[in-house]
Amino acid sequence: MHDLTALGWSDELSESFEQYRTAGLLPGRVAVQHRGAWDVLTGAGELRVDAAGRLRHDAASPAELPVVGDWVAVAPRPDQAGGTIQAVLPRRTRFSRKTAWQAAEEQVLVANVDVVFVVTSVDADLNPRRLERYLTLAWNSGARPVLVLTKIDLVADAAPAVAAIESVAAGVPVLPVSSATGSGLDLVRGQLPPGVTGAFLGSSGVGKSTLVNALAGEAVLQTQAIRSDGRGRHTTTRRELIVLPEGGLVIDTPGMRELQLWDAAEGLDEAFDDVTSLFSQCRFSDCRHQSEPGCAVRAALASGELARDRWQSYLQLQRELEQLERRLDKRLQAEERRRWRALSLEARANARRRRDRH
Repeated sequence: MHDLTALGWSDELSESFEQYRTAGLLPGRVAVQHRGAWDVLTGAGELRVDAAGRLRHDAASPAELPVVGDWVAVAPRPDQAGGTIQAVLPRRTRFSRKTAWQAAEEQVLVANVDVVFVVTSVDADLNPRRLERYLTLAWNSGARPVLVLTKIDLVADAAPAVAAIESVAAGVPVLPVSSATGSGLDLVRGQLPPGVTGAFLGSSGVGKSTLVNALAGEAVLQTQAIRSDGRGRHTTTRRELIVLPEGGLVIDTPGMRELQLWDAAEGLDEAFDDVTSLFSQCRFSDCRHQSEPGCAVRAALASGELARDRWQSYLQLQRELEQLERRLDKRLQAEERRRWRALSLEARANARRRRDRH
């Protein structure tokens, strides 16, 4: 049995669910996603469910199918051993990336999270450019980003690593943590009061699962010993929602080798607020920040106020978003042409049938 309020249920969700309640459906939250099946936490207990054919058919893309963190409407089976997801309730937040394959498609990793914990470690994983990419998508998700620096027990002084992170994370809390010693765990717990959901995202081996186990007070997730070079080993193979003893909820995720941007223009502005705030100070409103006089960006680069590698990172991510926008625009145009071609063929077929009847 699960208390829905402890899982993050709210009055807003209750209102959205009313249409399904009258049909005898149960509200539940997706805890684990399998291939073709989901584990859903409901007031009647945990159910292994599938998705209704109509839900799959009506989904415009895989991004509309249930993911971990989603609230869903479930039709339980008479034996209470399982059920079928009939609908996905509107998402408050969603952390998405572009699919790793060639097609420009959205992949929703987690939904309805309040805090996105971007996790990195003091070892060779520490990469400010990669963190900027994570923060861009975290801001764009609608959730609140927090940076977690793990394995601080492996170094004599974590201050340089914290400073490196803070240089790319203006306005974002940076929490130095050691799961081995317990240092900093209370800072993370403080971000997860009862009913609040946090998702742990980052590269493989940075200690996400170990951190979740430390927060849970027990080994709820499998972990492996670090390698001889000090780096962690990849363990997590699926996203999973876990209820903590203090009442918060966390979602552990597999490490991501590739993190391509998806429709994240607003997130880019948030993640690079120190950069975009300079634009309004340029003499010309259409300044390209190249050779124009009175360019605030060039002045900041010259004075050292803006680091050149941070500016180059912003330009790189901006180019990626522009390329994605062009690809999506071409795809939409192609889909529109296919739609009109199908309508035209259908109209011709109807006209032939009418002529044949006469």
